Amino acid sequence: MKLGRQSVIMEIINERDIETQNQLMEALAERGVKSTQATLSRDIRDMRLVKELGPKGNYRYVAASKQDTPDLDARLKKIFKESLVSYDVAQNFVVLKTLPGLANGACSALDGMEIEGLVGTLAGDDTAFLAMKDNASAMNLYKEIEELF
Repeated sequence: MKLGRQSVIMEIINERDIETQNQLMEALAERGVKSTQATLSRDIRDMRLVKELGPKGNYRYVAASKQDTPDLDARLKKIFKESLVSYDVAQNFVVLKTLPGLANGACSALDGMEIEGLVGTLAGDDTAFLAMKDNASAMNLYKEIEELF
């Protein structure tokens, strides 16, 4: 099931520009493949999909080329850093404010970084909530983000 779903995901992103996980989930549903946001997020991470600037000026999911894979962590951090406007911590949540339309990209980058204590991410247009295992994990991530800047 997982391999079949991931195969369909590759077909979709090769056929058309997919900017968000919601668009990808809808495209999967059109092909009769049901998926949750959490499963889709794991698939994106496992498949090492990244967002790149498309010819129309919009960001879209693409498979990382073999040439890019060794430096994938640096690319993910760059995507994250360039999209972030501000950040704060609230108990076991880290709240991110991004440039408009880039919260999904920031969450995707974070999902691909295998951050200890990160339970899940939820993105809107320009705001992302990172659910951490506990308050200490949230504070540790906050400090790591602070070091990036």
